Amino acid sequence: MEPRPHDHSPADGSAGPGSADASPTSLRTLVLLPDLKQQHEPRAASGAPPKRSPEARLEEAIGLALAIDLEVVGSWIIPIAAQRPATLFGTGKVEEIKLRITTEEAGLVVVDTSLSPVQQRNLERAWGVKVLDRTALILEIFGERAQTREGALQVELAHLHWQKSRLVRSWTHLERQRGGYGFLGGPGETQIEADRRQIQGRINRLERDLESVRRTRALHRKKRVRRDQPVVALVGYTNAGKSTLFNKLTESGVRAQNLLFATLDPTLRRVALPHGIEIVLSDTVGFISHLPTDLVAAFRATLEEVVEADLILHVRDIAHPDSEAQSADVEATLEAMDVDPHEPGRVIEVWNKVDLLPEQARARMLENTGPDTVAVSALSGSGLDRLLDRIEQRLTSGRHEAELELPAEEGELLAWLYRSTEVLEREDSPDTIRLKVRIPASQSDAFTSKAGAFVLN
Repeated sequence: MEPRPHDHSPADGSAGPGSADASPTSLRTLVLLPDLKQQHEPRAASGAPPKRSPEARLEEAIGLALAIDLEVVGSWIIPIAAQRPATLFGTGKVEEIKLRITTEEAGLVVVDTSLSPVQQRNLERAWGVKVLDRTALILEIFGERAQTREGALQVELAHLHWQKSRLVRSWTHLERQRGGYGFLGGPGETQIEADRRQIQGRINRLERDLESVRRTRALHRKKRVRRDQPVVALVGYTNAGKSTLFNKLTESGVRAQNLLFATLDPTLRRVALPHGIEIVLSDTVGFISHLPTDLVAAFRATLEEVVEADLILHVRDIAHPDSEAQSADVEATLEAMDVDPHEPGRVIEVWNKVDLLPEQARARMLENTGPDTVAVSALSGSGLDRLLDRIEQRLTSGRHEAELELPAEEGELLAWLYRSTEVLEREDSPDTIRLKVRIPASQSDAFTSKAGAFVLN
């Protein structure tokens, strides 16, 4: 089968992202997807979720390149029967790609798979341009996205683990040029000349700093537990709409774009549920297929918000053709964090972007949602009331409820009940106030002491 090249030149004939008014770090880039045929059959035979089509995988790889303003001048699906240890591709294909690089005047090639250090070095020598594999590209994106000190520490740690594994003299000269981690740097700039011992020393320091971050997060979690503030964590495949949903629920302005990894640094906000209970909602980094193991490890401090969360909202782009495969990747990442995505009562699937579905498909989806699924449109706000109700039901399922009747003059006690319990129902008469309340476990003793005399049998 012949490779299938795709033209990504601007339709209007303009210079595109690499023009004078575009990012100065833009590079003319070819995106290559090696389609390793021998990897498909075993998974399909096992009954696992359907594997993404090569076209969908290529489109995602292009999205990763565009996420750091690379100018994608062409893309190519390249079927290969087996990987060559030295160059991944066969000799003839390497030459064919070199001709395409020359024709497109490309300065960078993204190969959407994991390359060994030897393969990467040999391809750079054969093609005369920089080569990034999938891991390096994701690390570069994360390096640009990190805004907080914690995020920067986590990304640098992941980068150093990756670099340490590749000390074959091909990556000991990484130049720094931009906010990322130096893969795209130019000559004449500050160089990283780190041997294994120096890298390990820096890794040790970063891990100590991140341990301090973890201790601080643990203290914050303890305070939230004492104040009865359950944590609800948003997880999902990158670009599933988590940040848009987060903004709608919290009325905040977290960056939300149609861009892979638009959110990197964790964000926490308080949200009031329908009957007054307050939760802490956590927006986390998006997951992706083949997320580098070092990145998962480095972001442990952030992802502990997920591990420790009382409830996890798995946000899915239900209109995406690969929604099932994306869901499987998210569940695999959760399992790698020792979180069981199928634990009863732990996860609610939020089927987002239902507004993008045809009307009949949308109606069927709304009818088929169950106790563990809620269909919403984060963009329009449709279904968010149902989602908040479902969150409240899940978090309060074990709480005690009581009915009581207060004399009308018990204003101070009434105010305490509104502060410390969830008031589910209220009925006023000239002399009395009847209430139905839901009582947090931490307020049980105080409730008995303050309001026990007014509880109806």
